[in-house]
Formats: sequence, C-alpha cells, structure tokens
Amino acid sequence: MQQIWNIRSRSRECAVTGRAFEDGEQHYTTIHFDPEANGYVRRDVSLDAWEQEVAERAPFSFWKSTYVQPVIEEKPEIAPKENAQQLLQRLIEDDDPKTENARFILAIMLERKRLLTPTDVKESEHGKMLFYENKKTGEVFVVRDPELRLDEIEQVQDEVAMLLGFGGPAADAAKAVGMSFTPDGQLQPASN
Repeated sequence: MQQIWNIRSRSRECAVTGRAFEDGEQHYTTIHFDPEANGYVRRDVSLDAWEQEVAERAPFSFWKSTYVQPVIEEKPEIAPKENAQQLLQRLIEDDDPKTENARFILAIMLERKRLLTPTDVKESEHGKMLFYENKKTGEVFVVRDPELRLDEIEQVQDEVAMLLGFGGPAADAAKAVGMSFTPDGQLQPASN
C-alpha cells in the first residue's frame, strides 16, 4: 500500500477552534495519518488548542510555526518558467519513482537558498522522510532521502539543471545541434 504525502499549504485558521490566525501568531503544525484520506494530512492548531489536538489525535510529526499573512504580488510574466519550488511541487504531485533523486536534490538546493526550512525527519517503511516548510507560504514538502552515493550526485544535479532549463551536459549537447529541452525533458527545436 503506497501512502500519499501530498500535504496542503498552511491554513489561515486553527483546525480545532476555527479562529483565524493573526499575522505573526505562533501555532503548531502537525502531520498525521488520516485513514479516510488514506494518507498524511496537515493541521494547523493554535497554542491554546494544542492540548485538545494531541488528546484527539497523535501527530506523526509536529513543529511550531509562525503564521505570516499571505501577500499577493502581481507580476506580469513575459514567458512563464517553472522555478525550482514549482518543479519540486510538480514532481511530488506526479510521484514518479524515477524523479525521487531529483526531488531530493531540489529540496536540498531550496534549503541551501533558505527558501525551504527543514522541520523534521522521520523513519517510515519507505525510508527516511524529510519534512520541509516554506515559511512564507506555509507549504509543506515531504521528500524521501534516496541515500545517494557521491558518484551519483553530479548526474542528478545535471538532470535537475536540465529540468529547470539551466543546462548541463545534455543541454549543451542539444544546443550544439540546434535543439533544446522542455521542462519535462523532451527535445524540441531551439528557439532563437
């Protein structure tokens, strides 16, 4: 049985009381298995409702977060391009086992750029699961550690660079013959 790790973004209100969070308010974020959803779900709970929450359900993982009021920025996009976080989200949603190494490298890259914050590490029957949170948006990303060997990392980094459209040996070779790669890894004639 495969478990679903597609966890939604931060809530704007407490899951127990229904009270809206205030900007800057501390609260707990929990991840627990929900048999009805046949997967792991996220719940955001205010500090004053925490004891009630843990009395009703045992979290698989939890951490303290700070609610940040979402800011909607409108930026015109001349040519929309998938960024690293969007690519990570898409690869997690697709859940293709072939992209597991790329998901791990993307998560580490976003952590190093301080776009994702590691919140927890849990062992499961599927291996070591790494939990990350985007503090600005509240999105949670769960990535399995594929335990890459050092000699495998460069190849996966090239794959990620190609998926993001930044190059790599395969992209350089394609460019030399007038081709380029699409974000999903397909060859196409290079645009001028």
